[in-house]
Amino acid sequence: MSAIYVEITGTRGSAPRDAGTVMKVTGDGIEGTIGGGALEHRAIATARRLMAQGGAVHEETIPLGPSLGQCCGGSVRLRYGGAAKGIDPPPAPLEGLRVTDHAPVPLWIWGAGHVGRAVVAAAPPQAFDITWIDSAVERFPREIPAHVNALPAADMPLLAARAPQDAHHLIFTYSHEIDFALCAALLKREKASIGLIGSDTKWARFRKRLIALSLDPAPITCPIGDKSLGKAPAQIANGVVRALLPVPAKAPA
Repeated sequence: MSAIYVEITGTRGSAPRDAGTVMKVTGDGIEGTIGGGALEHRAIATARRLMAQGGAVHEETIPLGPSLGQCCGGSVRLRYGGAAKGIDPPPAPLEGLRVTDHAPVPLWIWGAGHVGRAVVAAAPPQAFDITWIDSAVERFPREIPAHVNALPAADMPLLAARAPQDAHHLIFTYSHEIDFALCAALLKREKASIGLIGSDTKWARFRKRLIALSLDPAPITCPIGDKSLGKAPAQIANGVVRALLPVPAKAPA
């Protein structure tokens, strides 16, 4: 079998994607996403093991807890099997955006996974000066737009402490602990804004931990995007990019 389709058939509590979400896994790539960082990494490994064994149908329920380095507090039911429909379309530049004549906005994107890639694809080059960070160079796509500075950093929180004071930050890493460390580092310095991907449960736990460190979590926006648009990477990117675009100045009366 050359591909396994992984479908979320059910969720309980907070989950990164809804039931019906599908990801296609091949021997050397994936198409679509079920989200969740470590959850997806585990599902990809399971799908490839099943391919090596002949592609038998398999189902499992995975808690989204400490064993995955996550704190969503829910669980997902996954089905591994043959052809399925409903894979997310690839991200694309947003249409209908009114880009102002302001200087490009400094935007630091933390994480080169599906949501990070969708934001890079959606953000108009003339509107954003993008620095894209992840822990290793192999996590980035093979092709990176010319206007984007891809920056591998083994210690992302250390780099965050040295980021420009006028930069906006969007945090989408594969690890909740790295997400938390980035939030803590950025709250200790000047910044334009901080956006964190996550559920209400994740944010409640992060907020409590930040307060315990005597840090004010108010500057952080979590969840991000526009819930009415959906949870797919391109839908999250749509809401995030529109929220970050500079507001056009009003024409003189």
